[in-house]
Amino acid sequence: MKILSYIVLTTAFLSLPFSFAATSFAKSEEHGHSIHWSYEGEYGPEHWGDIKDDYSKCKGGESQSPVGIALTDKVKLDSICFNYYETPLKIINNGHTIQVNYGRGSTICIGNKQYELLQFHFHNPSEHKINGQSYPMEVHFVHKGEDGKLAVIGVLMEEGKSNEFIKTLWNNLTKEEGKVNTVTDVKINASQLLPKNTAYYKYDGSLTTPPCSEIVNWHVLKTPIEVSKAQIDRFASIFKKSARPIQPLHGRVVKESE
Repeated sequence: MKILSYIVLTTAFLSLPFSFAATSFAKSEEHGHSIHWSYEGEYGPEHWGDIKDDYSKCKGGESQSPVGIALTDKVKLDSICFNYYETPLKIINNGHTIQVNYGRGSTICIGNKQYELLQFHFHNPSEHKINGQSYPMEVHFVHKGEDGKLAVIGVLMEEGKSNEFIKTLWNNLTKEEGKVNTVTDVKINASQLLPKNTAYYKYDGSLTTPPCSEIVNWHVLKTPIEVSKAQIDRFASIFKKSARPIQPLHGRVVKESE
């Protein structure tokens, strides 16, 4: 999306009526209760909408994510202004992905709107496809605006040289699911996971996990970052698959910054 009060609070507000962005899951799931979803099998994506009434958007929504990006409308889009600051590392295996909870005060601004960074997390393989191409991984930076809407920055990850930031994260993983590892002597800055070129694709969509709420402004950066094969394999050894299939556009137009 748990002991830490920050996670409890964010789960609470994001369940009204949505839960914690692309890694979101219901509060009862966080504590190992009966409500469950997964990426494969009888509780996989094709069944999410039947698990619980609150998940009905997963099968009936018209603006679902992720999408395949191919035909776009090239327009002048507002630049994304990143104001990320250092924060102590708080990393967790939440049962669906590796998630890093972020300290307060880091934001992005897009036009005249500001959103606060709540967390970032990873998917394997990438959830979005560009011209039919899938990438080994994708990281989602989840931000919340004052209006309750989410702005998610998606960064595609391709195989290449080792990524020092990812190395720091993976070195501090714990085997215990659901337990936050707070590493006070390790400070991180999420800007280190951004490419230099932040041109992007934009569309209106949803959370890519239950309850699939359609409250996300998606910004998928056009330039991928590099991670090593060993780093990709390390994540895949924990989560074999953590990506929802591509969803229909239903007439939506993806905008591309010039």
